Amino acid sequence: MIEVLIPLEGVRAIDFYGVHNARLGIIKKSFPYLNIAARGSELRVRGSEKDIQEFQDKIGKVLHHLEKYGQISDSNLQSLLFGVENNDLPDVQAIPEDVIVHGPNGHLVKARTPNQKKMLAMADHDDIIFAIGPAGTGKTYTAVALAVRALKDKLVKRIILTRPAVEAGENLGFLPGDLKEKIDPYLRPLYDALDDMIPIEKLNLFMANRVIEIAPLAFMRGRTLDHAFIILDEAQNATEAQLKMFLTRIGPSARCIITGDLTQIDLPRNQRSGLFNALRLLKDIDGIGTVFLDEKDVVRHRLVKQIIKAYDKDRLEHEAREED
Repeated sequence: MIEVLIPLEGVRAIDFYGVHNARLGIIKKSFPYLNIAARGSELRVRGSEKDIQEFQDKIGKVLHHLEKYGQISDSNLQSLLFGVENNDLPDVQAIPEDVIVHGPNGHLVKARTPNQKKMLAMADHDDIIFAIGPAGTGKTYTAVALAVRALKDKLVKRIILTRPAVEAGENLGFLPGDLKEKIDPYLRPLYDALDDMIPIEKLNLFMANRVIEIAPLAFMRGRTLDHAFIILDEAQNATEAQLKMFLTRIGPSARCIITGDLTQIDLPRNQRSGLFNALRLLKDIDGIGTVFLDEKDVVRHRLVKQIIKAYDKDRLEHEAREED
């Protein structure tokens, strides 16, 4: 007889044990020859070495299912414990192809528009993706979902999210607090996306352990970013030097999505956005993909599409007048 402790890594104890330990009861009945006890975020198991090895293998599949899909039914639990492959499970069969990641409480994060689906397809073969489009087209949200999926599937060990800390008509120096408190408002959209995709307790753990890191673009200098899914958001506000610096940080096992809106550049007038040049220089390199989103991809309020059209029309008319 031996005794082992099995940590419930990557999942919430309540999701694993079930309400009133109902799922723990199913597990115990499935392994009557083992002594199984819950110890908070660990299982204590006593029995023969062979039986415990079989138990660890099957519980590993249960934990992987929970980590990937965010939930598990009693029927799926029993199927996993008795050796049915994941692709035969009832809940998995019902999942549409456009689902990117399973969020808390069964929330499904999907690629909802044709160009978001292009991003999803590109992620399977391109290591670097440029996603360019106006506000509200879901480019950042889709990018974060792809990063979370890669982390859950263990294709990467961490997620790094970064943005240029450029003021849109305001000055950082006038904001209260220390440097982190000054910068956090600029990174808020990234936090909001993560909140939809990862349970808050798990997200806090990931942030504390630096599995997920959110930092300003300037903090990337001098680093090598490997075994990571990296997102550079609001890249239109990166200078040519900053964007080159960022792109040369990417390690051999990393993946990267760069998002930007070329109509909303907040750099000083004497600075050129590095995104224009990057798109021109890198467009023909194999392994780098580009998707352009437009007003048809807007998933916010119905009036946002009309607002984008109105501003685009005004911009084109202004450029035409300048050419005359």
